[in-house]
Amino acid sequence: MGAAESVSHTSSTDWAATAVSRQRLYFDSGATRDYRFRAAQLNKLKQSIVDHKDDIEKALKADIGRPPMEAYIEIVTAFEEIKHTLKHLKSWMAPKKVSTSLWAQPGSSRVESTPLGVNFIMGPYNYPFLLCVQPLIGAIAAGNTVIMKPSSLNPAVSALLAKMAKQCFKPEHVMVVEGSTEITDELLKQQFDHIFFTGSPRVGRIVMAAAAKHLTPVTLELGGKSPTIVHRDANLKLAAKRILAGKMMNAGQTCIAPDHVFVHRDIRAAFEREIIAAVKAGYGDDPIRSPDFGRMINQRHFDRVAALIDPTKVLVGGQTDRDSKFIAPTILGGVSVTDPVMQEEIFGPVLPLLEYADLDDLYRQVRTLPKHPLALYLFTSSEEVERDVLANIQFGGGCINNTVMHVANAHMPFGGVGESGMGAYHGKTSFDTFSHSRSILKTSNWLDIPLRYAPYKDRVEMMRKMVK
Repeated sequence: MGAAESVSHTSSTDWAATAVSRQRLYFDSGATRDYRFRAAQLNKLKQSIVDHKDDIEKALKADIGRPPMEAYIEIVTAFEEIKHTLKHLKSWMAPKKVSTSLWAQPGSSRVESTPLGVNFIMGPYNYPFLLCVQPLIGAIAAGNTVIMKPSSLNPAVSALLAKMAKQCFKPEHVMVVEGSTEITDELLKQQFDHIFFTGSPRVGRIVMAAAAKHLTPVTLELGGKSPTIVHRDANLKLAAKRILAGKMMNAGQTCIAPDHVFVHRDIRAAFEREIIAAVKAGYGDDPIRSPDFGRMINQRHFDRVAALIDPTKVLVGGQTDRDSKFIAPTILGGVSVTDPVMQEEIFGPVLPLLEYADLDDLYRQVRTLPKHPLALYLFTSSEEVERDVLANIQFGGGCINNTVMHVANAHMPFGGVGESGMGAYHGKTSFDTFSHSRSILKTSNWLDIPLRYAPYKDRVEMMRKMVK
């Protein structure tokens, strides 16, 4: 089976086991461990992105209606991740010296980063290129082999990733498998050394249950209802622009998009005016014609999000077109935590505005919602408010006076907490995620301290004196 070969029509039931076995043999050969090999593979992937950038843009447009600017945000982010990894890879791979305890003297201690082995990466539909390639970069950098399964909802991107993999890698090193969820199910039955999944909490539970059968470690990048808070001392015009930019990218189908906004009651009316103006400035009076706005992935998700729009609470937007899977950038006002739109992650271009009286009222409302959001965004000029909010709300990561941009910093880990995920990646954290930190103690032979050997005689008294 070639790297780009689809297995959706195979009659064999052992193709998945064969693919994993082939990669395990290749990993056991030691071929992936050398720095020069890893760097060469990353450079091949980097050049492939350059060669196929127009194809990636077209595939993203075909699968999810991605505007060109948003497509290139996805492409450039992956490209920059490879550059960052190549720049630092040699130092990441180097053993790290650490102190040695009294008991092991004379000796030395070090921590080595060793590859995990055969990895399974499962990509989502919302950023189908970036969120497959980013974990792949970390896995290759750490010296692993990879079987990747892109989302079946993105046939154009999936086919392109398979083509790129076939051009860059041996299938026993990196293999992209196309096909339906049945293909995924077969792969989940296999014993991997690590599974990396990006998607919904519902599917995350399925992945974790399958991994538990083999005690396979997992990284789960999930989602949740990420709150945004606009305090009364915020720069409202800037807050409205930045919240809207984070929310409406990819038509709201972003795991770290602002899901809803808590606005301090003293500035609610003023903020509503600013965000309505921002919607009209960004997408015009007829947003279906905007070249800068995407579409829902399919009609099932269109129907789900469209049903969350309460016409009596629409401040701006609300237009829909099922045939083209279009939902206009929509702002809802006067929303409460008990409204239907607040009972699930929206994952679409609908932004509810809620009101809070003070920080205690804010925390009370936040705690009625699903716990542990993937992101949180706070707009305030007060460091005291910043400290208070960060101390009282748990979340994966976020921004002060901005939205979503923390995800673009390769120097920081990205991941969830609780139901929004486990584990993290990006930059060095990706390398660590796909590595095992192995401790090595080396003791000298020229001196042998008899302290730990029996008979102990009077050494117990000496030990007692050490604890005081």
